Amino acid sequence: MDILASFEWSFIWENREELWEGFKNTMKASAIGIGGAFVIGLVLGAIRAHRIPVASQLAATYVEIIRNTPILVQIFFIFYFLPRVGVSLEPFTVAWVAVMIWGGAFNTENFRAGFEAVPQRLREAGLALGFSPFKTFLNVTLPVGGRIALPSSINTYISVLKNTSLMLVVGYAELTAVAYSIQANTFRTFEMFAVLAVAYLAIVWMLSALIRLLEARLRLPEAL
Repeated sequence: MDILASFEWSFIWENREELWEGFKNTMKASAIGIGGAFVIGLVLGAIRAHRIPVASQLAATYVEIIRNTPILVQIFFIFYFLPRVGVSLEPFTVAWVAVMIWGGAFNTENFRAGFEAVPQRLREAGLALGFSPFKTFLNVTLPVGGRIALPSSINTYISVLKNTSLMLVVGYAELTAVAYSIQANTFRTFEMFAVLAVAYLAIVWMLSALIRLLEARLRLPEAL
């Protein structure tokens, strides 16, 4: 109770503009990262599911490297190593590139599993209708497999959003970095991190609710 009594709401209000900017930066990096992870997962998942020579092996190597190394190592690699080979990136670019690459690796496996779970009879029906293998993928495998992959992809997208909080290590002013900076200067740790926790809970809850609604609308018939 003493902690709650000492909570200063006015302090939060005084720093609302900085926190709002941090929130917007978090959402910008998350939106680009999630969009990129979707595209990477879709393309590489299809390549892996169809076992396209060479490309499938390269995709598998990418997935293994990213999934088996900490994302912090990947962030530092992008931020510190790339400038040594002449590629300098701003913190914002590092933020969305890092979470996109990380999310793309996990989403590749989500889509691969979804595509491979499509019943063989559905693909055969597409071919029997005269569709080419590519059209069969577009009209049968992608719609059905994408729906199967949706729940696991949702978890990946939520993790992408939460992983943007690690970008404070490269100086990107996302929500966690802003909150940390404010508390370091004011020593109001409880207020800052309480607001931070509530903000992430609210963001994830809203994202989850939106995607659950989408999942319900796209749910596959039991007959499949």
